[in-house]
Amino acid sequence: MHLAETQLVAPGRRTQSAVSAAPEPPAQWHRVLTLLADVSLFIGTRSVWTQAASHRLPVAAVISVCYASILVCGVLTLVVRRARSLARLDLCVLVTAVALALCTWVMNHGGSDEALLTTQAAKELVAGHAVYGHPWPWLFTRGVALTPTITGGYDFTYGYPPLAPLLTAPLLWLGHGGAPATAVSTGALVVGTVVLWRMLPVQWRSAATMACLGFGFLPTYARLGYPAITALALLIPVVVRWPRIGRGGRLGAAGVARAACLGAACAAQQLPWFLAPFLLAGIYAVRRGELGGRAATFVILRIAGVAATVWLLINTYFLVSEPGTWISGIALPLIQGATLHGQGLGDISLYFTNGSDRLDWYSHASLLLAAALLALLVLFMRRLGPAATVLPWCAFFLATRSQDGYYLMMTPLWLAAAVTAPPSEFVRAWQPRPRPLKGPYRRTALIATSALLVSPALVSAAVAVTGSPPLHLRVTAVRRLSANVISRLTLQVTNVDDTALTPHFMLTTNQGSSKYWSLVRGPATVPAHSTVRIEIRPAAGKYALRTQPSTRVRLRAFTATPQTLSSADVRLVTPTADSRSHRAG
Repeated sequence: MHLAETQLVAPGRRTQSAVSAAPEPPAQWHRVLTLLADVSLFIGTRSVWTQAASHRLPVAAVISVCYASILVCGVLTLVVRRARSLARLDLCVLVTAVALALCTWVMNHGGSDEALLTTQAAKELVAGHAVYGHPWPWLFTRGVALTPTITGGYDFTYGYPPLAPLLTAPLLWLGHGGAPATAVSTGALVVGTVVLWRMLPVQWRSAATMACLGFGFLPTYARLGYPAITALALLIPVVVRWPRIGRGGRLGAAGVARAACLGAACAAQQLPWFLAPFLLAGIYAVRRGELGGRAATFVILRIAGVAATVWLLINTYFLVSEPGTWISGIALPLIQGATLHGQGLGDISLYFTNGSDRLDWYSHASLLLAAALLALLVLFMRRLGPAATVLPWCAFFLATRSQDGYYLMMTPLWLAAAVTAPPSEFVRAWQPRPRPLKGPYRRTALIATSALLVSPALVSAAVAVTGSPPLHLRVTAVRRLSANVISRLTLQVTNVDDTALTPHFMLTTNQGSSKYWSLVRGPATVPAHSTVRIEIRPAAGKYALRTQPSTRVRLRAFTATPQTLSSADVRLVTPTADSRSHRAG
């Protein structure tokens, strides 16, 4: 009987042991995330392969292998039965993404104006010349984007902190153009991706591959040589689990390294300048809730001290050798007075109305909104803390330069915060509650305070949007070299403002700006409440007007003091075959 019971029970025990030892299956959402990362690698890959197949067969071969990797990973992602196997597939997807990014850089590494300026700055640095305050107009050949300013000129100088040229200098042997700078930014993106992938929890790692390399827009900015990509890579280790920096009142080696990365990021580009106050405010609030005000202050001072020291070390040479131009150079994006550009609120004055005589108020609105968002973060840290890495970029929507790159290039930080800085990290965070914000009406008081904080920015934005164009423009005559080539425009300009204005004109047929036209005849300054007739010519002596019937042709006039924009839609009548000067409707 005992033997029979043993024979009956033993198989059951073996079955139970086998079940308990079975490998843990991956979560379905993990499969989907890995698959999405894998699928995202298809974006833009065909165009690079087509280019490589015609010029560089070894690169095309590598891309073909990447195609095979994408397909195999797609199949295995859906059939593997162990979480460990899916984690290995995450690594395979990452390696494939890195290979594609490098192949694309090999085929397209000329860069943009940012890369050309950074490379030239590195050359000047190696030669022992000044980097800041010296224009390099010869870099901006045909096809290189220009940054027009409201003064009627263009910005040809280097306007970023010096880390990017310092990193580019050892790579000048790579070739002409912007290749050395694009190698730095592309390499920084790859390293930043690997760091983020490694620092995220295992199941979330494919999200890093997808956000940094999969969609294609960040590798594009890297290949254009944007210093902001280098800054992004340095910010990644700072943002991952950022509410835990200084936990227990100690920075430790990891905390010091993160503070150093923050300082280095601020020495690479100006965008981290806007993020740093939000991170420091969040760390202070979390640490104060844990340790009290005095200890939290010491933590923040140590972080700020390390970051400032690293920032100063990187800038020391330039601070000593060219202090005046260095200061104006690193502040250039804030003071250069560039024309309206981007996808933000300024588009109302640029496209939907005929301009505004209050362009300055867009900048005021942006700065006021940044300050208001920082104050709201402090006031509602437990609620807004998880969004601390997103809030700073909202202010750029109101700025005169509101291009989407300011948002796109920092999106991996959003992912890092979403995964590693959840709301649970802010449950005990300190939130200031002075007496007026307490009591039975605290909810109403908090709502009123929030509205009061945001209202200056909204009022400034409304002032900018509702401004009217100070100049009324009308094209009275067009001189042509051929049916579609213009050589002169005669304008009637009426100044309805109380101030004399010096306008700078351009003709545009698409989004953004074009080159300024030069004055041929007539007064450069239009007196207040007067009408003048002037003649202008294109920068190159001729302007090819290649338009469809639905194309909107806009004549724009910018003035610097005060900053204004006046625009008018013009319809250029097709001339007869033997005529060169015609009336315009």
